[in-house]
Amino acid sequence: MAAPKEKTLKNLSGKWVMNKTLSDDTDRILQMQGVGWFLRRAIALSTITLTVTEYIKDDLTHIDISQVASPGGITSTENRVLDWVYHDHSDRVFGDVKGKSRWVKLSDIDDDDFLKKGWDDMEGEHVQGYVESKGGGWTADQVWGFEIIDGKRYYVRHVVVRKGDDWKLARLVYDFQK
Repeated sequence: MAAPKEKTLKNLSGKWVMNKTLSDDTDRILQMQGVGWFLRRAIALSTITLTVTEYIKDDLTHIDISQVASPGGITSTENRVLDWVYHDHSDRVFGDVKGKSRWVKLSDIDDDDFLKKGWDDMEGEHVQGYVESKGGGWTADQVWGFEIIDGKRYYVRHVVVRKGDDWKLARLVYDFQK
């Protein structure tokens, strides 16, 4: 189901399911991030569900995400504080990483046009997340927002993963479940 109007980046709480028809294939990105073939296949064949809890604590936005791939029960968590300070995290899929997140205007994003284009709100704030692998040599930069696709509004993440001189792009599209 497309995102209801009341769902915004300031109100993402709820369940979101990756729409694999509208999303780009993630296999090449996951391979670049060191995820093995068997786990990549399991992820490709699974339904990916995000359970998002967004709240304000100490004047900072927190976005806690539990991600489950079903069947298979592959889980990971993202607990983001939008303060643009590195936070360490050990992830079952991606290993040891450090990441930072913030509210950002698209005009303040350096670099990649892919991260800046296609949003239904080109002037407002978006969420930007940046992650560095501690041992894998890759980085992932992503911007979150909403896009109109085939006349419907969806929660979307634009992701750029880099490793050395190589890079991969993906647009991840999510249906609102409840």
